[in-house]
Amino acid sequence: MTSASTRTTSQATQSTPEKTTPYTSADLLIDYLEQLSVEYVFGIPGGAIEPLYDSLARSERRGGPRAIVSRHETSAVFMADGYHLLTGKLGVCCATTGPGATNLITGMACAAANNTPILAITAQTALNTFGNSAFQESSCTGINTVGMFEYCSKYNTLVSHIDQFERKLATAIMAAFQSPRGPVHLSIPMDVMRASPKVLKPTYDLMKQIGSPSLYDHQSVDQLCSLLDAAKNIVFVIGEGASEAIGSILDTAEHYNATLITTPHGKGLVSPYHPSFRGVIGFAGHESAREALRDEHLDLLITIGTNLGEWASSGWDVSLLLNSRMVHVDEQTYNFSQSPMAKLHVQGRISTVFNYVLTNCGAIKVSPSPHIESRKTNTNIHNLKKRHFKLDDEKSWLDISTPIKPQRLMHDLPKLCPSNTRYLADTGASFAWAIHYMHPFERRMRGSRNARGGLFRACLEFAPMGWAIGCAIGMAFAKPSDPVVCITGDGSLLMNGQEITVAIQEHLTIIFVILNDSALGMVKHGQKLTGAEEIGSMLPKVNFADMAKSMGANAYRIESPEQLDNLDFDEICKRKGPTLLDILIDVNEVPPIAMRTNVLKGEK
Repeated sequence: MTSASTRTTSQATQSTPEKTTPYTSADLLIDYLEQLSVEYVFGIPGGAIEPLYDSLARSERRGGPRAIVSRHETSAVFMADGYHLLTGKLGVCCATTGPGATNLITGMACAAANNTPILAITAQTALNTFGNSAFQESSCTGINTVGMFEYCSKYNTLVSHIDQFERKLATAIMAAFQSPRGPVHLSIPMDVMRASPKVLKPTYDLMKQIGSPSLYDHQSVDQLCSLLDAAKNIVFVIGEGASEAIGSILDTAEHYNATLITTPHGKGLVSPYHPSFRGVIGFAGHESAREALRDEHLDLLITIGTNLGEWASSGWDVSLLLNSRMVHVDEQTYNFSQSPMAKLHVQGRISTVFNYVLTNCGAIKVSPSPHIESRKTNTNIHNLKKRHFKLDDEKSWLDISTPIKPQRLMHDLPKLCPSNTRYLADTGASFAWAIHYMHPFERRMRGSRNARGGLFRACLEFAPMGWAIGCAIGMAFAKPSDPVVCITGDGSLLMNGQEITVAIQEHLTIIFVILNDSALGMVKHGQKLTGAEEIGSMLPKVNFADMAKSMGANAYRIESPEQLDNLDFDEICKRKGPTLLDILIDVNEVPPIAMRTNVLKGEK
């Protein structure tokens, strides 16, 4: 990419209309995004934000950051989320004033709950129109959108003067990456966005300011080493915050012959065929994981990178997780508020903590032989044919009856798709089925791993329907060489399915797997399990394959396991464009949501 200073010199020496365009604050914003290697801005244009889109048009012509037009502003945030998940870069979205800005709020709330660094830019009408009932006015004298963003952003401000612009922009970007990470919001009046700043290139080098420091509490890490050395039966519970450090965590677990469990958020960070893996604890988890935590001989429980909320803690179960056997390791100090009963809190960058542990326990000297020697056993890590954790109702995922059992569908998807496929599961029954039964094949058992690793993602805290649809698009932009499978329900598709047209327009390799049961599945089954009135859960029978084809997508309606098996997934995954699989599932199968329904009933 061309540097901002080079482009400014070029503007001064050439006389084409493009080069004589005045340099605006919107151009300065784009130059900062280019400095951060951000490639896309997700959003929808409108009159008040047109100065930003003018700058994006110039940027795209020179090969810089480009605009991706979502179909709804909430989905623009979800796309920015997916882009960040695979790249680690700042996710950027934008919207015009009024309803454009308010439509961003659900996505921003989701990003806040998931600690995702996202920069949201919203427009305001020109400053001199404030208080005059301008079209879509959303200033403090109209519908106050800045006030609305206050509770779903880490940094939230109106840029009321051009001289504020660069400093507030830099502050927002740095705040997005400071612990705890999260979304930030700048509201910029149209005339401020169009005004010329005093500088013609970025003043600050923000790449130097947003890196994560390798800090840790030395004393608590030494205590952790002592506890590990003294323990005989250890369980590691791995959350999504462990992603960057998963290689060193697995090496440490191997050295201590520790049992491995993940939270629903951390699923996908550990190979399902790892000999020490016992499955997922918490929502839609596995009995083998619960058995490992019930073991009377367990003397040390290490939870890593998890907020220990409802989903991760099995509904705040004190017998399994939230007890005095636990050591809680986390970079985010506010997560420790969920574990006051722990015997030790270890605060610090997780990769630094476990690299220190490896060095001081001698595990770093372990030979990378196919046969790994631990303190207790010799385990062949290349035995990839056996799963060491139990699925509920083992026969269901072998069932070949029609309609398709969702258990079988989830179990078979990773066998049908290439090993580099990324999987996302949407809110509702979709992520319950996927967490329990779908286990993407991951060859690597130990050692260095991609810091953005993990083949599976779900949004489990704020959990908006349709998140996976937008997130899949953002992921496909981030890494177009890897197919993305988006598992979603008919309810989520009816809510956000219009975003498929973005994948069509941009030729993205995404497979949208629709669990079609003509119902809001989690609501329907949840009402039955809790004894509630059965109301409001049924949806019309829709042929989503026909709907997708009308948009221009490749699509199939699947009514039997044979039809699924006969699809050419190699061809589908090579196709430059989306494919939708409208899969009619058995409406009588109950997803593994008992943990959630027990919480709703007030039971443990």
